[in-house]
Amino acid sequence: MKYLTADFGSTYTKLTAIDTEQGCVVGTATAFTTIETDVMEGFCQALQKLEIAIGSFAYDRLLCCSSAAGGLKMVALGLVPELTAKAAKMAASSAGAKVVKTYSFEISQAEQQEIYDINPDLVLLCGGTDGGNKDVILANAKRLCEIERNFSIIAAGNKTASYELAEIFKNSNKQCAITENVMPQFNIINITPAKQKIKDLFISRIIEAKGLTAIQQMSGYDIIPTPLAVLTGCELLSKGDGLDDGIGDMMAVDLGGATTDVYSMAAGEPTVAEVITKGLPEPYSKRSVEGDLGMRYSLAAMADELNLEMFAHEIGVEIRKVKKWIETCAAKPDTLPCDEEETRIEEGLARNAVKIAVERHCGYFEPAYTPMGQVFTLTGKDLSDVPVVIGIGGSIINNAHPERILSGAEKAASKDVMFAKPKRPRYLLDKKYIFASMGLLSSFEPKLALSIMKKEITYIN
Repeated sequence: MKYLTADFGSTYTKLTAIDTEQGCVVGTATAFTTIETDVMEGFCQALQKLEIAIGSFAYDRLLCCSSAAGGLKMVALGLVPELTAKAAKMAASSAGAKVVKTYSFEISQAEQQEIYDINPDLVLLCGGTDGGNKDVILANAKRLCEIERNFSIIAAGNKTASYELAEIFKNSNKQCAITENVMPQFNIINITPAKQKIKDLFISRIIEAKGLTAIQQMSGYDIIPTPLAVLTGCELLSKGDGLDDGIGDMMAVDLGGATTDVYSMAAGEPTVAEVITKGLPEPYSKRSVEGDLGMRYSLAAMADELNLEMFAHEIGVEIRKVKKWIETCAAKPDTLPCDEEETRIEEGLARNAVKIAVERHCGYFEPAYTPMGQVFTLTGKDLSDVPVVIGIGGSIINNAHPERILSGAEKAASKDVMFAKPKRPRYLLDKKYIFASMGLLSSFEPKLALSIMKKEITYIN
């Protein structure tokens, strides 16, 4: 059996050719994603490059994933910020969606306008435990239906509101679906049904919206969100396939053109004594996506997170050159560094994207005072002892010093005290960008996918 996998990214379309008889990747190729015209153009360009490198490749199955044009853009609504709103975001992120904004309580008129301006593909509507408050989810359902945008709605809140929600949705012109509550009981998470609904809507909505219809017809299999494919690959590499062991706890950072995605495969229990955990329990397999931390489409937004004067001083480049590089890359996403200064700027920006994304993903410690004295609280996952950080994405794998970029994920003793980041990780590299490909392949050949990842994803030093 021969497989061809295609990952339609926001910047590049990546093809991977796999031969099960040889048990390996026989070739890879990339081309700039032609989302502005027709994604088939980029696909054909990449296929031509692949066949120049390895010869004609008659594949039996074409498996595809996509995050082209930023993927599935989504907002999530919940009742309480620390509870159902966070559970909604967990469900959306684990399904491969790009969560642009999360709202709590009843949305205001200004927030209605904000959702109109965001123009999401999908809204995940949650709120209330089963049998609890249903006024907020009903009010928000009505207000969402008033917004004159063509987004879909998935309701995953208090089950006792389902009848009223069905009536509200029946009178709207939006595609709506009702599924199980993401938090049926206090502090109990149930994100799998919502995750499946999001995946189904991705298939029915994004394929047409992003120009992937022809690819879908060629493949014959569902096109899934790239982050979901990567998450599946991460889970397989971490846990194994049931017969062969995986590598255990790990973190992966996918630095893309539009977003930076972070994946952690770890229980995240506190690694130090006298720590009290706060908030919702975190999943073993966690994904977070930062829509303002990309190396091309979101580069201007990422620059706003930095003190550019300090950044320019640290890398030894004039600030005007840094600003010029950011403007150029945002306007022309296919721009690549062509001299030593541009390379330093690119590397420095990439390291900061990794640093910020990992700090948002991992847990954080805060001091708390009790009658017994001072203790610390932990909100989120403690990833301090995670032994491995894997780099994914062109800005990492094409850099001469990927370990410098990935060092942004590491806890610096003097600066990152509050963040539960990995303390002394070793760095691996997905040099051929096969995580998404192996996630796709694992649906048919999990043993082979695990074997290939162990072979191809290697230590930097």
